[in-house]
Amino acid sequence: MNRISTFRAALVALSMVAFGGAALAQSPAPSASPATSPSAVPSPAPSAVPVPPPAETKSPADAPTAEKAPPPAPPPPPAASVQAADPFGEEFTLEPRKVVVMKGTANWDAAFDTLIDAFKALTTLLDKQGIKATGNSMIVYTSTDDTGFTFLAEIPVDQEPKNLTKDMSIGKSPEGKALKFVHRGSYDNMDNTYEAITNHLDDKKLEAKDTFIEEYITDPLKTAEDKLVINVYVPLR
Repeated sequence: MNRISTFRAALVALSMVAFGGAALAQSPAPSASPATSPSAVPSPAPSAVPVPPPAETKSPADAPTAEKAPPPAPPPPPAASVQAADPFGEEFTLEPRKVVVMKGTANWDAAFDTLIDAFKALTTLLDKQGIKATGNSMIVYTSTDDTGFTFLAEIPVDQEPKNLTKDMSIGKSPEGKALKFVHRGSYDNMDNTYEAITNHLDDKKLEAKDTFIEEYITDPLKTAEDKLVINVYVPLR
């Protein structure tokens, strides 16, 4: 699952050159030579005409000090926009739940599409039988390597659906002690989350089991991929 992300920074230098038009306007024109002047009397050189400053374009700095008022303070942000930090490495106990399960394999290049197809197949089965999910969709990764992974797509239910396909079954979700992490954003960006999880485990000298679980808090079938919210559970040995 390790991928390398590169970040590029561009430095743009802006420069402005100002030209004074008044200096050009005040340069005296050369006098006409009497030999080449069309009239006997040479024309006097035009004198520079001073341009009075605009009357109503004063800078705020020119105003009397007594008239200056401090800028108003920005209003405080609304309470709804202030969010507590997501838990990172929070101790959690997973409770087993009845789930309808679909086994699958995927390669990393098409990982999210494969998971979505599994959720669609399970959801279609439940909808046809009028069975509602009783919890969030989950993915349990049972093994991984550099090219792909095997997984169990799970949806909690109270009733046992019928007419399961050969790759579907009824089972229980994982249970036991785990650490809880939260990922926000696209599936492709989860590499950063898992890298942070790995560093956290190393720092705390914790040993994880070979499986890990993703609980999709937002419905992956209806939510834009960059708006996903996923709880990641790492069972401990």
